[in-house]
Amino acid sequence: MIATRTNHLRKRGGHESGRVTYVELFFDLVFVFAVTQLSHGLLHHLTPLGALETGLLMMAVWWVWIYTSWITNWLDPERMPVRLMLFALMAAGLVLSASIPAAFAARGASFAIAFVFMQVGRSLFMLWALKHHDAGNFRNFLRITVWLSVSGVFWIAGGFADPHARLGLWAIAVAIEYASPAAGMWVPGLGRSTTADWQIDGGHLAERCALFVIIALGESVLVTGATFADMAWTTDAVAAFAVALTGSIAMWTVYFNVGAERASRQIAHSDDPGRLARSGYTYLHILIVAGIIVSAVADELVLSHPVGHTEPKALAAIVGAPALYLLGTALFKRLTAPNVPLSHLAGLGLLAVLAIVGLSIPPLALSAATSFCLVVVGFWEWASLKRRR
Repeated sequence: MIATRTNHLRKRGGHESGRVTYVELFFDLVFVFAVTQLSHGLLHHLTPLGALETGLLMMAVWWVWIYTSWITNWLDPERMPVRLMLFALMAAGLVLSASIPAAFAARGASFAIAFVFMQVGRSLFMLWALKHHDAGNFRNFLRITVWLSVSGVFWIAGGFADPHARLGLWAIAVAIEYASPAAGMWVPGLGRSTTADWQIDGGHLAERCALFVIIALGESVLVTGATFADMAWTTDAVAAFAVALTGSIAMWTVYFNVGAERASRQIAHSDDPGRLARSGYTYLHILIVAGIIVSAVADELVLSHPVGHTEPKALAAIVGAPALYLLGTALFKRLTAPNVPLSHLAGLGLLAVLAIVGLSIPPLALSAATSFCLVVVGFWEWASLKRRR
């Protein structure tokens, strides 16, 4: 196998060995576009089928991003070949993001080819970089490449298939990709890897995922601001804008006030950081990001129709967004705490009540109630931890 003799791995142990580099932040700009495309796509196809298709595409987008974050945890982005690899992924990522609105129509092949190029191409680059410098991780990426190549067959087949068959083929592809880390990337003849084999800089991965949450929250604020700017500033519109902003601030508080920093410290000092990274960041964060994307849709619906009858699809978005977010943060925080936070369970209980009575409440009032739930959760958790200290 062709492989580089130059070591492109990050140097561990230095003061800035795990810092997030500027080129990684530049790479993330593509995913600002992707998140915007996902929220707009869901807004325009707010049906059970539209939600299913958007959810599948979101899982694909998240998987591309989180796999790349694992890669830059091992490789040094300051090395020119690694930078060029990231730039190539950015180009494919733009094609991927631009294809999202018509991924289940005319641009299925474009989405699939871009996705497989990013997943398999990045893994082949890792084999080139690791061959002479990390035998254990090289073997691990042989397994990863096999799994991604198998799923790639279903991605490509789905991209060229009839749109009605595409959803099933891509669902199989997503299932293969999401099952692979849990299965230890087991391959006949190559065995399986364990989380103890995945030696990572936990602080770096924690910061990368926190930055993605910021990206998603920023997209939500952007959608809200852009919609509000084009509206007549009536009392209802101003109130809806204030409620949307309050909800975004509350979401930031729930994640960053306690959970993000505590998890970063825990994974940085863990004896098995790979296990925490796989469970808490690779898997559970998708619920958190999904909640933020759906909240952007809910905010736009409320801004457009603040009063009157609440339709079932609006109810699903307005209540479902904070429910997804609280469920994701509760499970994430459970990894670094003895119990699921009581504040989050209470918030989910309040949201369940709102889901039952929500059709009888105007959209603006319902949105205000869900934002109030998030504020209560954030304040409760802050006050509880302050008292313990």
